[in-house]
Amino acid sequence: MNGTLVKNELIFDFASGALGASKSIFASTYLFLNTKASNLNSTFEGLLGDSLLENKDTPVSKLKYSDCISDKIKTQKQDLNKLGPLSKIIGPLNKIKWKQVFKGFNEFTTKIHGDDELKLIKMDPGASVPLHSHGGKEYILVLEGSFCDEYGKYSRGDIQINDQKIKHTPIANQNDGCICLTITEKDVIFYGKFAS
Repeated sequence: MNGTLVKNELIFDFASGALGASKSIFASTYLFLNTKASNLNSTFEGLLGDSLLENKDTPVSKLKYSDCISDKIKTQKQDLNKLGPLSKIIGPLNKIKWKQVFKGFNEFTTKIHGDDELKLIKMDPGASVPLHSHGGKEYILVLEGSFCDEYGKYSRGDIQINDQKIKHTPIANQNDGCICLTITEKDVIFYGKFAS
């Protein structure tokens, strides 16, 4: 399931405004970290914009971008180009108060309301998650470090999207560990001695 088509579908849904809050934050963070995905998003936005302009039944507003931005945002002194979309919402990653789930595996649940639960996962160097799958889709975006599983190695800016058919055992990089942004649509299903 982790192919180009499903990744492109996420980018297209983002460009068209079809995603909820959590998946929009996930997608915008992916686009911030991955130049190739960001270029594809620009292409999709251009195609969708052209399509909208060709539709004579849809009135086009005379809004300017500055009409949609509050004065508070306009006057911020931070260099917003260096601050990713996720950090703008939750703050710097190094200030997060992690909750230990098991040895070497910590998580932080964001307070984003919506259909999907957006979490940060931090895995210590060499830590692994037991063999598992999901009742629905699982979205993983590497923010720092890297991990590998049965399907490949994933580094900063890489995305993995799994469905219920995929079983995997993620293992964090031996040197750096990893921090990932994740969404799981349904419960995790463990196998072996950790079976749910």
